[in-house]
Amino acid sequence: MATIKFGTDGWRAITDKDFNEENLILVTKAIANYVYETYGQDKLIIIGYDPRNKADLFSKISADILSELGFTVYYSKNIIPTPVLAYNAKHLNACALMFTASHNPPEYMGLKFIPDYAGPAETETTDKIVSFIGKPLSFSPTSSGKLVTFDFFPDYLEHLKSIIDFNKISTLDKTVIFDGLYSAAVGYFDKILANLNLNYKTLHLKHDKNFGGLMPDPKPKYLKELIAEVKNTPNSIGLSNDGDSDRFGVINERGEYVSPNEIISILLMYLKKYKNYSGKLIKTVGGSLLLDKIAEYLGVEVIETPVGFKHVGKAMRENDFIIGGEESGGLSIQSHIPEKDGILANLLILEVLAATKIKLTELQNELKIIANAEFINDRIDLPLSSQDETIQVIEKFKNTKIDSFEPLIISKKDTKDGVKIYFSDTTTWILIRPSGTEPLLRCYIETDSEKKLEQLKSQIKNMI
Repeated sequence: MATIKFGTDGWRAITDKDFNEENLILVTKAIANYVYETYGQDKLIIIGYDPRNKADLFSKISADILSELGFTVYYSKNIIPTPVLAYNAKHLNACALMFTASHNPPEYMGLKFIPDYAGPAETETTDKIVSFIGKPLSFSPTSSGKLVTFDFFPDYLEHLKSIIDFNKISTLDKTVIFDGLYSAAVGYFDKILANLNLNYKTLHLKHDKNFGGLMPDPKPKYLKELIAEVKNTPNSIGLSNDGDSDRFGVINERGEYVSPNEIISILLMYLKKYKNYSGKLIKTVGGSLLLDKIAEYLGVEVIETPVGFKHVGKAMRENDFIIGGEESGGLSIQSHIPEKDGILANLLILEVLAATKIKLTELQNELKIIANAEFINDRIDLPLSSQDETIQVIEKFKNTKIDSFEPLIISKKDTKDGVKIYFSDTTTWILIRPSGTEPLLRCYIETDSEKKLEQLKSQIKNMI
Protein backbone atom coordinates (compact mmCIF):
# COMPACT_ATOMS: atom_id res chain seq x y z
CA MET A 1 0.00 0.00 0.00
CA ALA A 2 1.40 3.38 -1.02
CA THR A 3 1.17 6.36 1.30
CA ILE A 4 -2.29 7.89 1.02
CA LYS A 5 -2.33 11.57 1.84
CA PHE A 6 -5.17 14.08 1.85
CA GLY A 7 -3.86 17.55 0.90
CA THR A 8 -5.61 20.91 0.87
CA ASP A 9 -8.43 19.54 -1.29
CA GLY A 10 -8.59 15.76 -1.05
CA TRP A 11 -6.49 12.77 -2.02
CA ARG A 12 -4.70 13.06 -5.37
CA ALA A 13 -2.28 10.66 -7.03
CA ILE A 14 -1.32 9.22 -10.42
CA THR A 15 -4.05 7.04 -11.93
CA ASP A 16 -3.31 3.29 -11.75
CA LYS A 17 -0.18 3.92 -9.69
CA ASP A 18 -0.88 5.22 -6.20
CA PHE A 19 -4.52 5.90 -7.13
CA ASN A 20 -5.45 2.29 -7.87
CA GLU A 21 -8.32 -0.04 -7.03
CA GLU A 22 -6.55 -1.57 -4.03
CA ASN A 23 -5.93 1.80 -2.39
CA LEU A 24 -9.38 3.05 -3.33
CA ILE A 25 -11.03 0.12 -1.54
CA LEU A 26 -9.00 0.96 1.58
CA VAL A 27 -9.98 4.64 1.42
CA THR A 28 -13.64 3.85 0.74
CA LYS A 29 -13.83 1.55 3.78
CA ALA A 30 -12.07 4.21 5.86
CA ILE A 31 -14.71 6.73 4.77
CA ALA A 32 -17.40 4.20 5.66
CA ASN A 33 -15.93 3.93 9.17
CA TYR A 34 -15.77 7.71 9.48
CA VAL A 35 -19.36 8.25 8.30
CA TYR A 36 -20.68 5.48 10.55
CA GLU A 37 -18.90 6.76 13.66
CA THR A 38 -19.73 10.41 12.96
CA TYR A 39 -23.30 10.20 11.65
CA GLY A 40 -24.49 6.59 11.80
CA GLN A 41 -25.39 4.15 9.04
CA ASP A 42 -28.52 6.07 8.06
CA LYS A 43 -26.43 8.93 6.68
CA LEU A 44 -27.02 9.38 2.96
CA ILE A 45 -23.88 9.28 0.77
CA ILE A 46 -23.85 10.92 -2.67
CA ILE A 47 -21.17 10.28 -5.29
CA GLY A 48 -20.13 12.08 -8.48
CA TYR A 49 -17.25 12.18 -10.94
CA ASP A 50 -15.64 14.50 -13.49
CA PRO A 51 -14.56 13.59 -17.08
CA ARG A 52 -11.03 12.42 -16.36
CA ASN A 53 -9.72 8.92 -17.07
CA LYS A 54 -11.38 6.20 -14.93
CA ALA A 55 -13.27 8.67 -12.73
CA ASP A 56 -16.51 6.88 -13.64
CA LEU A 57 -15.03 3.42 -12.94
CA PHE A 58 -13.42 4.36 -9.62
CA SER A 59 -16.54 6.19 -8.42
CA LYS A 60 -18.72 3.18 -9.22
CA ILE A 61 -16.39 0.91 -7.21
CA SER A 62 -16.85 3.18 -4.17
CA ALA A 63 -20.61 3.37 -4.71
CA ASP A 64 -20.90 -0.43 -4.86
CA ILE A 65 -18.79 -0.93 -1.71
CA LEU A 66 -20.70 1.63 0.34
CA SER A 67 -24.12 0.32 -0.69
CA GLU A 68 -23.01 -3.25 0.04
CA LEU A 69 -21.95 -2.11 3.53
CA GLY A 70 -25.49 -0.90 4.22
CA PHE A 71 -25.43 2.77 3.23
CA THR A 72 -27.94 4.40 0.89
CA VAL A 73 -25.94 5.85 -2.00
CA TYR A 74 -27.16 8.33 -4.61
CA TYR A 75 -24.87 7.98 -7.63
CA SER A 76 -24.73 10.68 -10.30
CA LYS A 77 -26.29 9.63 -13.60
CA ASN A 78 -23.83 11.88 -15.47
CA ILE A 79 -20.46 13.57 -15.22
CA ILE A 80 -21.00 16.34 -12.69
CA PRO A 81 -19.28 19.56 -11.56
CA THR A 82 -18.03 19.56 -7.99
CA PRO A 83 -20.22 22.53 -6.92
CA VAL A 84 -23.37 20.78 -8.17
CA LEU A 85 -22.60 17.72 -6.04
CA ALA A 86 -21.48 19.87 -3.09
CA TYR A 87 -24.74 21.85 -3.11
CA ASN A 88 -26.68 18.61 -2.96
CA ALA A 89 -24.66 17.47 0.06
CA LYS A 90 -26.26 20.33 1.98
CA HIS A 91 -29.62 20.11 0.23
CA LEU A 92 -29.96 16.37 0.87
CA ASN A 93 -28.13 16.38 4.25
CA ALA A 94 -25.59 13.94 2.85
CA CYS A 95 -21.87 13.28 2.77
CA ALA A 96 -20.40 13.48 -0.72
CA LEU A 97 -17.54 11.75 -2.53
CA MET A 98 -16.37 13.62 -5.62
CA PHE A 99 -13.94 11.84 -7.94
CA THR A 100 -11.77 14.56 -9.48
CA ALA A 101 -8.23 15.86 -9.49
CA SER A 102 -9.56 19.34 -10.26
CA HIS A 103 -7.05 21.28 -12.41
CA ASN A 104 -4.21 18.75 -12.05
CA PRO A 105 -2.73 17.15 -15.23
CA PRO A 106 -4.80 14.41 -16.93
CA GLU A 107 -2.70 11.56 -15.49
CA TYR A 108 -3.92 12.40 -11.97
CA MET A 109 -7.01 11.11 -10.19
CA GLY A 110 -8.42 12.46 -6.96
CA LEU A 111 -11.13 12.05 -4.34
CA LYS A 112 -12.72 14.86 -2.36
CA PHE A 113 -14.74 14.10 0.77
CA ILE A 114 -17.42 16.75 1.24
CA PRO A 115 -19.33 16.81 4.56
CA ASP A 116 -23.00 17.75 4.78
CA TYR A 117 -22.23 21.45 5.20
CA ALA A 118 -21.20 21.38 1.50
CA GLY A 119 -17.66 22.69 1.89
CA PRO A 120 -14.21 21.09 1.78
CA ALA A 121 -13.47 18.69 4.61
CA GLU A 122 -11.27 20.18 7.33
CA THR A 123 -7.91 18.67 8.22
CA GLU A 124 -9.31 17.07 11.37
CA THR A 125 -11.84 15.19 9.23
CA THR A 126 -9.38 13.94 6.61
CA ASP A 127 -6.87 13.01 9.32
CA LYS A 128 -9.58 10.90 10.96
CA ILE A 129 -10.37 9.21 7.64
CA VAL A 130 -6.67 8.47 7.08
CA SER A 131 -6.45 6.98 10.59
CA PHE A 132 -9.07 4.40 9.58
CA ILE A 133 -7.15 3.24 6.48
CA GLY A 134 -6.26 -0.44 6.77
CA LYS A 135 -8.32 -0.84 9.97
CA PRO A 136 -11.21 -3.33 10.31
CA LEU A 137 -14.74 -2.03 9.92
CA SER A 138 -16.05 -0.59 13.17
CA PHE A 139 -19.60 -1.74 12.38
CA SER A 140 -21.41 -4.77 11.01
CA PRO A 141 -22.52 -4.43 7.37
CA THR A 142 -26.26 -4.77 6.76
CA SER A 143 -28.38 -5.74 3.78
CA SER A 144 -30.40 -2.53 3.94
CA GLY A 145 -28.08 -0.52 1.68
CA LYS A 146 -29.13 0.57 -1.79
CA LEU A 147 -27.67 2.28 -4.82
CA VAL A 148 -29.83 4.86 -6.62
CA THR A 149 -28.91 6.65 -9.86
CA PHE A 150 -29.71 10.33 -9.38
CA ASP A 151 -29.82 13.62 -11.31
CA PHE A 152 -28.37 16.31 -9.03
CA PHE A 153 -28.68 19.24 -11.48
CA PRO A 154 -32.35 20.34 -11.17
CA ASP A 155 -32.19 21.24 -7.46
CA TYR A 156 -28.86 23.02 -7.91
CA LEU A 157 -30.26 25.06 -10.81
CA GLU A 158 -33.35 26.07 -8.82
CA HIS A 159 -31.07 27.25 -6.02
CA LEU A 160 -29.00 29.33 -8.46
CA LYS A 161 -32.17 31.02 -9.65
CA SER A 162 -32.80 32.15 -6.07
CA ILE A 163 -29.47 34.01 -5.80
CA ILE A 164 -28.71 34.99 -9.41
CA ASP A 165 -30.88 37.40 -11.41
CA PHE A 166 -31.45 35.27 -14.51
CA ASN A 167 -33.95 37.80 -15.90
CA LYS A 168 -31.34 40.54 -15.73
CA ILE A 169 -28.72 38.34 -17.41
CA SER A 170 -31.13 37.60 -20.28
CA THR A 171 -30.99 41.33 -21.20
CA LEU A 172 -27.21 41.26 -21.73
CA ASP A 173 -26.31 42.78 -25.08
CA LYS A 174 -23.04 40.96 -25.51
CA THR A 175 -21.83 37.72 -27.10
CA VAL A 176 -20.78 35.20 -24.47
CA ILE A 177 -18.08 32.76 -25.57
CA PHE A 178 -17.82 29.71 -23.34
CA ASP A 179 -14.75 27.50 -23.52
CA GLY A 180 -15.85 24.20 -22.00
CA LEU A 181 -12.22 23.03 -21.82
CA TYR A 182 -13.65 19.48 -21.99
CA SER A 183 -14.63 19.98 -18.34
CA ALA A 184 -17.49 18.86 -16.12
CA ALA A 185 -19.24 22.18 -16.87
CA VAL A 186 -20.02 20.89 -20.37
CA GLY A 187 -23.70 19.98 -20.40
CA TYR A 188 -24.39 22.32 -17.49
CA PHE A 189 -23.24 25.90 -18.08
CA ASP A 190 -23.95 25.76 -21.82
CA LYS A 191 -27.51 24.57 -21.05
CA ILE A 192 -27.97 27.55 -18.75
CA LEU A 193 -26.75 29.90 -21.51
CA ALA A 194 -29.16 28.33 -24.00
CA ASN A 195 -32.11 28.78 -21.64
CA LEU A 196 -31.19 32.44 -21.10
CA ASN A 197 -31.56 33.10 -24.84
CA LEU A 198 -28.22 34.90 -24.96
CA ASN A 199 -26.00 35.29 -28.00
CA TYR A 200 -23.30 32.74 -27.27
CA LYS A 201 -20.62 30.60 -28.86
CA THR A 202 -18.86 27.55 -27.49
CA LEU A 203 -15.46 25.89 -27.74
CA HIS A 204 -14.36 22.39 -26.69
CA LEU A 205 -17.91 21.45 -25.77
CA LYS A 206 -17.37 17.76 -25.19
CA HIS A 207 -15.85 15.55 -22.52
CA ASP A 208 -12.33 14.27 -23.01
CA LYS A 209 -10.50 12.20 -20.39
CA ASN A 210 -7.22 13.84 -21.50
CA PHE A 211 -8.65 17.39 -21.66
CA GLY A 212 -7.34 17.90 -25.16
CA GLY A 213 -3.83 17.02 -24.01
CA LEU A 214 -3.60 20.17 -21.88
CA MET A 215 -4.06 21.06 -18.24
CA PRO A 216 -7.78 21.52 -17.41
CA ASP A 217 -6.92 24.89 -15.88
CA PRO A 218 -8.59 28.14 -17.06
CA LYS A 219 -5.39 30.18 -17.17
CA PRO A 220 -4.17 32.25 -20.16
CA LYS A 221 -1.75 29.65 -21.56
CA TYR A 222 -4.59 27.11 -21.78
CA LEU A 223 -7.17 29.63 -23.09
CA LYS A 224 -5.42 30.73 -26.28
CA GLU A 225 -8.31 29.68 -28.53
CA LEU A 226 -10.83 31.45 -26.30
CA ILE A 227 -8.71 34.60 -26.27
CA ALA A 228 -8.45 34.55 -30.07
CA GLU A 229 -12.20 34.03 -30.43
CA VAL A 230 -12.99 36.96 -28.14
CA LYS A 231 -10.59 39.20 -30.07
CA ASN A 232 -12.31 38.19 -33.31
CA THR A 233 -15.84 38.73 -31.95
CA PRO A 234 -16.92 42.35 -31.37
CA ASN A 235 -18.54 43.13 -27.99
CA SER A 236 -17.88 39.73 -26.48
CA ILE A 237 -16.65 38.18 -23.25
CA GLY A 238 -14.99 34.82 -22.63
CA LEU A 239 -15.75 32.43 -19.77
CA SER A 240 -14.30 29.07 -18.81
CA ASN A 241 -14.01 26.52 -16.00
CA ASP A 242 -11.47 23.98 -14.79
CA GLY A 243 -11.79 20.18 -14.91
CA ASP A 244 -14.39 19.84 -12.15
CA SER A 245 -15.73 23.38 -12.68
CA ASP A 246 -15.17 24.81 -9.24
CA ARG A 247 -12.75 27.39 -10.68
CA PHE A 248 -13.33 30.07 -13.32
CA GLY A 249 -11.44 31.93 -16.03
CA VAL A 250 -12.59 35.24 -17.52
CA ILE A 251 -11.47 37.06 -20.69
CA ASN A 252 -12.48 40.71 -21.13
CA GLU A 253 -13.66 42.51 -24.27
CA ARG A 254 -10.09 43.16 -25.42
CA GLY A 255 -9.19 39.49 -25.21
CA GLU A 256 -7.23 39.92 -21.97
CA TYR A 257 -7.25 37.56 -19.00
CA VAL A 258 -8.90 39.06 -15.92
CA SER A 259 -7.27 37.86 -12.72
CA PRO A 260 -9.37 36.19 -10.01
CA ASN A 261 -8.33 39.00 -7.64
CA GLU A 262 -9.94 41.52 -10.01
CA ILE A 263 -13.05 39.37 -10.45
CA ILE A 264 -13.53 38.99 -6.68
CA SER A 265 -13.02 42.76 -6.26
CA ILE A 266 -15.56 43.57 -8.98
CA LEU A 267 -18.10 41.17 -7.49
CA LEU A 268 -17.54 42.57 -3.99
CA MET A 269 -18.27 46.07 -5.33
CA TYR A 270 -21.38 44.88 -7.14
CA LEU A 271 -22.83 42.81 -4.30
CA LYS A 272 -22.25 45.61 -1.79
CA LYS A 273 -23.37 48.59 -3.88
CA TYR A 274 -26.03 47.12 -6.19
CA LYS A 275 -27.50 44.24 -4.17
CA ASN A 276 -26.95 45.70 -0.68
CA TYR A 277 -25.16 42.65 0.69
CA SER A 278 -23.59 43.14 4.10
CA GLY A 279 -20.85 41.17 5.80
CA LYS A 280 -17.13 40.52 5.48
CA LEU A 281 -14.70 39.74 2.69
CA ILE A 282 -12.86 36.45 3.14
CA LYS A 283 -9.57 36.05 1.29
CA THR A 284 -6.47 33.92 1.61
CA VAL A 285 -3.00 35.06 2.59
CA GLY A 286 -2.13 34.71 -1.11
CA GLY A 287 -4.83 37.18 -2.17
CA SER A 288 -4.01 40.58 -3.61
CA LEU A 289 -3.75 43.84 -1.66
CA LEU A 290 -6.25 45.06 -4.26
CA LEU A 291 -8.91 43.17 -2.31
CA ASP A 292 -7.95 44.92 0.91
CA LYS A 293 -8.04 48.33 -0.72
CA ILE A 294 -11.45 47.75 -2.31
CA ALA A 295 -12.79 46.41 1.00
CA GLU A 296 -11.45 49.48 2.80
CA TYR A 297 -13.13 51.75 0.22
CA LEU A 298 -16.45 49.95 0.80
CA GLY A 299 -16.09 49.83 4.61
CA VAL A 300 -15.96 46.02 4.57
CA GLU A 301 -13.97 44.04 7.13
CA VAL A 302 -11.41 41.55 5.77
CA ILE A 303 -10.72 38.09 7.15
CA GLU A 304 -7.51 36.49 5.88
CA THR A 305 -7.01 32.72 5.97
CA PRO A 306 -4.26 30.28 5.00
CA VAL A 307 -4.24 29.25 1.33
CA GLY A 308 -6.80 26.56 0.44
CA PHE A 309 -10.55 26.83 0.09
CA LYS A 310 -11.11 24.60 3.12
CA HIS A 311 -9.86 27.52 5.20
CA VAL A 312 -12.00 30.02 3.27
CA GLY A 313 -15.00 27.71 3.60
CA LYS A 314 -14.53 27.38 7.35
CA ALA A 315 -14.40 31.17 7.71
CA MET A 316 -17.59 31.37 5.61
CA ARG A 317 -19.37 29.04 8.01
CA GLU A 318 -18.22 31.05 11.02
CA ASN A 319 -18.88 34.60 9.77
CA ASP A 320 -21.44 36.76 8.04
CA PHE A 321 -19.80 37.42 4.69
CA ILE A 322 -20.45 38.97 1.31
CA ILE A 323 -17.97 36.99 -0.75
CA GLY A 324 -15.05 34.67 -0.17
CA GLY A 325 -12.42 33.71 -2.70
CA GLU A 326 -8.90 32.73 -3.51
CA GLU A 327 -6.34 33.94 -6.02
CA SER A 328 -6.33 30.61 -7.88
CA GLY A 329 -9.82 31.16 -9.23
CA GLY A 330 -12.38 30.00 -6.68
CA LEU A 331 -15.18 31.94 -5.01
CA SER A 332 -18.57 31.70 -3.36
CA ILE A 333 -21.04 34.23 -2.01
CA GLN A 334 -23.54 34.77 0.77
CA SER A 335 -26.57 32.42 0.60
CA HIS A 336 -24.62 29.86 -1.43
CA ILE A 337 -22.43 26.98 -0.25
CA PRO A 338 -19.03 27.29 1.49
CA GLU A 339 -17.34 25.74 -1.55
CA LYS A 340 -15.89 27.36 -4.65
CA ASP A 341 -18.20 27.38 -7.65
CA GLY A 342 -17.01 28.29 -11.14
CA ILE A 343 -20.51 28.15 -12.64
CA LEU A 344 -21.76 30.62 -10.03
CA ALA A 345 -18.78 32.89 -10.76
CA ASN A 346 -19.51 32.89 -14.51
CA LEU A 347 -23.15 33.81 -13.92
CA LEU A 348 -22.28 36.56 -11.45
CA ILE A 349 -19.99 38.21 -14.00
CA LEU A 350 -22.77 38.13 -16.58
CA GLU A 351 -25.18 39.64 -14.03
CA VAL A 352 -22.74 42.44 -13.23
CA LEU A 353 -22.33 43.31 -16.91
CA ALA A 354 -26.08 43.19 -17.55
CA ALA A 355 -27.04 45.18 -14.45
CA THR A 356 -24.39 47.91 -14.64
CA LYS A 357 -24.20 48.25 -18.44
CA ILE A 358 -20.48 48.84 -17.91
CA LYS A 359 -17.76 47.03 -19.85
CA LEU A 360 -15.55 44.66 -17.93
CA THR A 361 -12.48 46.64 -19.01
CA GLU A 362 -14.03 49.78 -17.49
CA LEU A 363 -14.80 47.96 -14.25
CA GLN A 364 -11.16 46.87 -14.10
CA ASN A 365 -10.02 50.45 -14.61
CA GLU A 366 -12.29 51.61 -11.79
CA LEU A 367 -10.49 49.22 -9.45
CA LYS A 368 -7.13 50.79 -10.34
CA ILE A 369 -8.48 54.26 -9.64
CA ILE A 370 -9.88 53.27 -6.24
CA ALA A 371 -6.73 51.36 -5.24
CA ASN A 372 -4.42 54.08 -6.65
CA ALA A 373 -2.18 51.29 -7.93
CA GLU A 374 -1.96 48.59 -10.57
CA PHE A 375 -0.90 45.38 -8.89
CA ILE A 376 1.26 42.83 -10.69
CA ASN A 377 1.23 39.22 -9.52
CA ASP A 378 3.47 36.29 -10.30
CA ARG A 379 4.25 32.89 -8.85
CA ILE A 380 7.35 30.72 -8.98
CA ASP A 381 6.85 26.98 -8.47
CA LEU A 382 10.01 25.17 -7.39
CA PRO A 383 10.26 21.37 -7.03
CA LEU A 384 12.27 20.41 -3.93
CA SER A 385 13.75 17.04 -3.10
CA SER A 386 12.12 16.52 0.30
CA GLN A 387 9.81 17.89 2.96
CA ASP A 388 12.89 18.64 5.08
CA GLU A 389 14.29 20.85 2.33
CA THR A 390 10.96 22.69 2.08
CA ILE A 391 10.97 23.37 5.83
CA GLN A 392 14.57 24.60 5.69
CA VAL A 393 13.79 27.06 2.88
CA ILE A 394 10.73 28.44 4.68
CA GLU A 395 12.72 28.86 7.89
CA LYS A 396 15.38 30.74 5.94
CA PHE A 397 12.77 33.26 4.78
CA LYS A 398 11.28 33.53 8.26
CA ASN A 399 14.70 34.58 9.54
CA THR A 400 15.46 37.16 6.84
CA LYS A 401 16.71 40.51 8.09
CA ILE A 402 14.90 43.78 7.53
CA ASP A 403 17.23 44.78 4.66
CA SER A 404 17.53 41.35 2.99
CA PHE A 405 15.70 42.56 -0.14
CA GLU A 406 17.30 45.98 -0.59
CA PRO A 407 16.31 48.49 -1.79
CA LEU A 408 12.98 47.20 -0.46
CA ILE A 409 12.71 47.16 3.33
CA ILE A 410 10.74 44.51 5.24
CA SER A 411 7.94 45.98 7.37
CA LYS A 412 6.38 42.81 8.85
CA LYS A 413 6.01 39.04 8.49
CA ASP A 414 2.98 36.74 8.74
CA THR A 415 3.42 33.02 9.43
CA LYS A 416 -0.15 31.68 9.29
CA ASP A 417 0.77 29.76 6.11
CA GLY A 418 4.46 29.45 5.33
CA VAL A 419 5.84 32.98 5.59
CA LYS A 420 4.46 36.17 4.04
CA ILE A 421 6.79 39.16 3.98
CA TYR A 422 5.35 42.68 3.61
CA PHE A 423 7.48 45.62 2.48
CA SER A 424 7.39 49.24 3.59
CA ASP A 425 6.30 50.57 0.17
CA THR A 426 2.78 49.18 1.10
CA THR A 427 2.27 47.68 -2.36
CA THR A 428 4.71 44.75 -2.27
CA TRP A 429 4.75 41.36 -0.57
CA ILE A 430 6.03 37.84 -1.11
CA LEU A 431 4.64 34.55 0.22
CA ILE A 432 6.68 31.34 0.50
CA ARG A 433 4.67 28.19 1.25
CA PRO A 434 4.51 24.48 0.35
CA SER A 435 1.89 23.35 -2.15
CA GLY A 436 -0.88 21.30 -0.62
CA THR A 437 -1.56 19.40 -3.86
CA GLU A 438 1.84 18.91 -5.54
CA PRO A 439 5.48 18.36 -4.41
CA LEU A 440 6.36 22.02 -4.91
CA LEU A 441 7.41 25.13 -3.03
CA ARG A 442 5.23 28.01 -4.14
CA CYS A 443 6.61 31.55 -4.14
CA TYR A 444 3.95 34.24 -4.63
CA ILE A 445 4.93 37.82 -5.46
CA GLU A 446 2.85 41.01 -5.69
CA THR A 447 4.10 44.51 -6.41
CA ASP A 448 3.30 47.60 -8.47
CA SER A 449 6.06 47.60 -11.10
CA GLU A 450 7.78 45.17 -13.44
CA LYS A 451 11.15 46.38 -12.18
CA LYS A 452 10.36 45.41 -8.58
CA LEU A 453 8.87 42.11 -9.74
CA GLU A 454 11.99 41.05 -11.65
CA GLN A 455 14.22 42.17 -8.80
CA LEU A 456 12.27 40.11 -6.26
CA LYS A 457 12.18 37.03 -8.49
CA SER A 458 15.95 37.17 -8.82
CA GLN A 459 16.48 37.68 -5.09
CA ILE A 460 14.13 34.82 -4.17
CA LYS A 461 15.85 32.40 -6.56
CA ASN A 462 19.25 33.37 -5.19
CA MET A 463 18.11 32.74 -1.62
CA ILE A 464 16.70 29.30 -2.46
